Amino acid sequence: MAIKRKTLGSYPYLSVLFSTTMALLVIGIFGVLLIFANKLSTLIKENIELHVYLNQDLTPAEEQKILKRFYFQDYVAQKNNIKQIFYIPKDSAAARFTRETGEEFVQFLGNNPLRDAYRIRINSEFSDKMLLRRIKSEIEQIAGVYEVSYTESLVESINTNINKISLILIGFAMLLIFIIYVLINSSIKLALYSQRFLIRSMQLVGANGWFIQGPFLIRAFLHGVLAGFLASLLLFGVLQYAYSQIPELQILENIEQVLILNGGLIVFGGLIGFVCSFIAVNKYIKMSLNELY
Repeated sequence: MAIKRKTLGSYPYLSVLFSTTMALLVIGIFGVLLIFANKLSTLIKENIELHVYLNQDLTPAEEQKILKRFYFQDYVAQKNNIKQIFYIPKDSAAARFTRETGEEFVQFLGNNPLRDAYRIRINSEFSDKMLLRRIKSEIEQIAGVYEVSYTESLVESINTNINKISLILIGFAMLLIFIIYVLINSSIKLALYSQRFLIRSMQLVGANGWFIQGPFLIRAFLHGVLAGFLASLLLFGVLQYAYSQIPELQILENIEQVLILNGGLIVFGGLIGFVCSFIAVNKYIKMSLNELY
């Protein structure tokens, strides 16, 4: 009957590969949630609008001159390379008011007291309340501008809630990474437990620490990379299933960031496998013979 010999660096890696893959998949899913949350935050912030009301006596040429100034401002949001500036003639505003209220105020007053206006969507990077106040002040200095308004309380509420959610998500992410590290570290330590006597035998024949650690570190790194790759494939499947069930999620999709996340899972898997293996093997190298039993 042939006796199966243990090879230095070998261990029951399938259980480690499975647990590492599942752990990295959890990190990947949470990473996707962070990407979605960031995209949703940007969309919400870009719905903040400034209403720029113009003087009554402006000519079309003067209104166009004001419009051109906005096109060169970084604080104006863009969508498909189109500046998000909308012109609202006072006649259209009056007609809308009449539809919503049912009151013919133009006929009652004899004239239209409303003003031509521009509705400007703000770039998410300029959604801070102090920046908005500065932008409002700058626009009001433009000749031909009567007034600038926006819902300041809504802006403060949006920024406050987004900041709170961001802090909660960051805290939860750090806790999750720590838990995942403990889980993967425990799995590798348990797998390497069966190799402790082989490690001691190599020490007794004169092998140095790096010679003993080398095979373990290389295999752990490769298994971690493989686990990261498998987790990325599973994450892709989870996303496709989520998109098929909830098509609206594709609005929050950011392919570039998801690809970076997948690459991060592969690199993180290799690094955490390497580090945990190094710690575990180094521990058994330093143990006395009595401690091995």
